Amino acid sequence: MPTYITLLKLTEQGVKNIKEAPARVEQAIKAMEAGGGKFIAFYATMGKYDYVVIGEAPSDEAMMTYLLALGALGNVRSTTMKAFNKEQFADLVKKLP
Repeated sequence: MPTYITLLKLTEQGVKNIKEAPARVEQAIKAMEAGGGKFIAFYATMGKYDYVVIGEAPSDEAMMTYLLALGALGNVRSTTMKAFNKEQFADLVKKLP
């Protein structure tokens, strides 16, 4: 499955309801798994982004659907990057002319 790294920033609503955040994280994990994905890691971070999530999804379309649903809840805004592990990266480099 493709891997994705998502950087999340709390919205004003998300900060206002921060005490509910741990439960929302658990709900997000269940939603990702219900869509066929796999939640690999979650980190609360200091700096420009509030959370970093690493996950897998069956396809870009499945991940996009999940992210749209997550964003529609109004607690976070996301920036997502498709990621390639070192073996996948090496295979890509081998294909260069």
